[in-house]
Formats: sequence, structure tokens, C-alpha cells
Amino acid sequence: MHCTAPGAGHRPWYRAPTPSTGVTRGQPVPDPTIPSGYANEVGESFRPLVPVPVVWASYGVATAYVTADAIDKGRKAAAAHPQDPTRVGVAVVDTFVWQSLASVAIPGFTINRLCAASLALLGALTRWPLPMRRWTTTALGLAAIPLIITPIDRTVDFLMDSSLRKLYRAPGEPPTSH
Repeated sequence: MHCTAPGAGHRPWYRAPTPSTGVTRGQPVPDPTIPSGYANEVGESFRPLVPVPVVWASYGVATAYVTADAIDKGRKAAAAHPQDPTRVGVAVVDTFVWQSLASVAIPGFTINRLCAASLALLGALTRWPLPMRRWTTTALGLAAIPLIITPIDRTVDFLMDSSLRKLYRAPGEPPTSH
């Protein structure tokens, strides 16, 4: 599901078709920008093998994706509600905060700690040469990415529904489902 504010969803591989795409309803449309939302997780996975500036650059790519998604949601909100600038602001802020947590901060930290622990454990428990331990750590980090997405998304939804979204959700409005 693609992020829609409020009640954003995580980075999808496909975006819902629109009339402008010329694709029939229900047919998935590949979204070429989505993999950039995973750049920092990939960067953290490769941390044992690449210079640190490469890892930081991956955070730049992921942050650019988050910013572009927030701008996109703001434009869509402005088109749907041209007389309601508050709704546009909510769409941008909700999307940016949600994506920053669910796409950059939490997954980056999770993969970083998983890889650090894996590399340390492999060093303590095996006699593998360092290059093999580094490549194994990278493989474990990459393999963990699809496993952490849904739990992180749901946690960020819960956290935002319990905090920030209470500030701008209309009274009695149910949480947005995905």
C-alpha cells in the first residue's frame, strides 16, 4: 500500500493505477521510485564492506524519497481539497513523519544493530576469515529487510495514531485502514 496521510502505509512495490496511466483498474503499476525508500537498509547491510560515506549517501537517497513522497501527498491533497490548506499541511507532515520513522530511522537502526551483532557473533563463534564474516553479515542484513517491514509499519502506525495523529484527526473519526 502506498502512503496516504493520515494513516500512511509503507513503501509499496506497486502504486495504485490512476486514470492518467491508461492502465485498467486493479492492474498494478510499477513505481520506479519505491526501491529508493530501501536505500538506507541496503546501505546498512553493506556497512561491513563499503566506506562509511557510502552508507551515509544511502541515507541521503532514502531521505530524498521520503521528502518526495511527502511533497507528492501534499500535491494530491491540494488537488483534492484546493480550499483546505490545513489538509495539505496535515498530508505533508503526516507523510514526512511517518516515512521518516518507518522508512529511514527505525529500519536503519534495526539493520545496523542486526549487522553489528551478526558480525560480532560470527567473529566470536566461527573461525571464518574476516571477508567471509563481512559478506555473511551483509547477506543477513539484506535478508532481514523484508522481514522487518510489516512489524515496523504497524508499530509506527500505532505510535502515530496514539500521538501526533490525535492532534489533527477529527473527533470520532476512525483510524484509517490500509
